[in-house]
Amino acid sequence: MDIGPDTDVKITDLAGMGLADLREEWRRHFGAPPKLRSPELLGLMLAYRLQAAAEGGIDVDLRRTLRRPSAGKTSSVLTPGTKLAREWQGVRHEVTVEPDGRVRWQGQDYRSLSEAARAITGSRWNGPRFFGLRASEP
Repeated sequence: MDIGPDTDVKITDLAGMGLADLREEWRRHFGAPPKLRSPELLGLMLAYRLQAAAEGGIDVDLRRTLRRPSAGKTSSVLTPGTKLAREWQGVRHEVTVEPDGRVRWQGQDYRSLSEAARAITGSRWNGPRFFGLRASEP
């Protein structure tokens, strides 16, 4: 299984290999294999590594982005014009994100979703959580 132009064809062979064969293939190309017991996971990792070796892998900018602590979290920046709605005590409340980043509710501007949520409920709320942009804690 040489890494080369026909890498895609060789990678399809990985699906039929058992754990011992996958570990041996890993050793052949990359040294000591990871201590995994799942042939599916090891096969996926090996396929990725082979493709990355053949085609260059993830570019530097994307790798840097993925390493940031905020990677994978919901962005707190909402596109202007986005409308968010929440029913609170039997009443539907809708806010709109303005171009300057402020939030408009019932004709009034608020600096953040949290400030708008506070105006709606009368108590302190995490705005993104109130409007369903973040999972609530158990």
